[in-house]
Amino acid sequence: MRRARWFTGSVAVAASAVLLSAVFSGPARAETLFGDDFNDGDAAGWSRNGGAWSVVGGVYQQTSTSGTARALAGTTSWTDYTVRARVNTTGTAGVAARATSTSQYYTLVVTAAGTAQLLRVSGGTATSLGTAPVGAGTWRTLALTVRGNTLTGHVDGIQVLSATDGTFGSGRIGLVTTTSNAGFDDVTVDTTAPGPGPSTSPTSPTPPPPGGCAVTGTATGFAAGTTGGAGGPTVQVDTAAELLSSIATTGPLTICVVGTITLPAGMYDVTSDKSIVGVGATAGITGGGFNIGLPVSDVTAPPANAVHNVIVQNLSFRNASDDSINVQMFSHHVWIDHNDLAQGYDGLIDVKRGSSLVTVSWNHTHQHTKNMLLGHDDANGAQDTGRLKVTYHHNWFDRTPQRNPRVRFGEPVHVYNNYYVYNTDTGVACQNNAGCVVEGNYFEDVEEPVTNTYAGPAGRCVARNNVFVGESGAPDCSGTVQEPSTYYAYTLDDPNQVKSIVTAGAGVGRL
Repeated sequence: MRRARWFTGSVAVAASAVLLSAVFSGPARAETLFGDDFNDGDAAGWSRNGGAWSVVGGVYQQTSTSGTARALAGTTSWTDYTVRARVNTTGTAGVAARATSTSQYYTLVVTAAGTAQLLRVSGGTATSLGTAPVGAGTWRTLALTVRGNTLTGHVDGIQVLSATDGTFGSGRIGLVTTTSNAGFDDVTVDTTAPGPGPSTSPTSPTPPPPGGCAVTGTATGFAAGTTGGAGGPTVQVDTAAELLSSIATTGPLTICVVGTITLPAGMYDVTSDKSIVGVGATAGITGGGFNIGLPVSDVTAPPANAVHNVIVQNLSFRNASDDSINVQMFSHHVWIDHNDLAQGYDGLIDVKRGSSLVTVSWNHTHQHTKNMLLGHDDANGAQDTGRLKVTYHHNWFDRTPQRNPRVRFGEPVHVYNNYYVYNTDTGVACQNNAGCVVEGNYFEDVEEPVTNTYAGPAGRCVARNNVFVGESGAPDCSGTVQEPSTYYAYTLDDPNQVKSIVTAGAGVGRL
């Protein structure tokens, strides 16, 4: 969704049927009333009372901590429906339904104490209809269903509250904060009630493959702890529409890619808590690429809704119109593992604009020049300094001339147990005050294997325990760098065995 929109009457049914049929190849089962993801940068259609509201980075933010603030949308004729939204707050905030005014509505909120509350607000006075513990969290998906006199509250797809009250029979939807700031995103209204699991997960047109589809192994290095879609449902996709719908879904989801999917040219946003896993050795993406991160802005502090917890595994990427995989805007806990990437337009795997806690492992890159960029510009220190902590291990940099990786600002950047062959420009280029530890790698016929004086401002690098064979040059390193071992434990393979280990294990179909 790019603009706020709502539908009424027969037009709504027709529009909903077309949308669901196109995406899921099945009949419409619900009436879609409204949706707004604020990616267009405005909050058209919302009326506000109290607070300080603005759209920042695709999130509708309320930044005042004085009193109660409300933003309403929709129509007063809506009766039975579910309003959902992603909510991020350190205080009390949530969604409202059947609002007849800014002082008359039902609301489901989460609180700083880790509880969910179902409330009736009448004349500005709140009456509790139920309270339940939900634990602390950052972004939570809240869903409030009103049907007849029954009110039901879900948090992260799990029903936590239910009550009976007939005070309000119809009304608008709303977003509410009480003496708290908050961010709101992905607001939807439809006539279905959320079931178990994340309420906005798509229904796959085909079941998952026999035996299911799951991430193999666990992330090591800086992305340790990344779980992707674990705990959510699993879907199988084999068309562009299915894939794009799935990666945009809110909540944890494992997406099984079957065969090669051709995307239209462009970069496509991946939301948090996703595992995108190729089935077998023939799954892949061509034509377009994945963007793991919010839209570009000049903010220098990580936003609360930064994309996080994403795994991309066992996929081939070809002929991307831009980057094959781009990680940006403070995204974190991203694991890119066992992929085969080649013949793209720009970068194969780029990490930039304050992103951090990323591991790039067991990938085979080839037939491409601008391979992997870490930090996109010498002038971007405000976002990048102290971030861009990335681990590169057991990758096969196969005749990729440069950016293996090309590093700015990040420290420590840990490059270990990779196999480099015939990289005609540089292997690791560590510039602009970056700090790189390059150890246990196997360099074969690499003209300039490791350098901190490649181009632009100098960086710092430590090169140790590497193997240089054939026409490889010597490392050009100086300075001190933070030790990766202060962040995580790791075990090095014998660098003399790295060539055989990596060529046998890197790429797709080798999990």
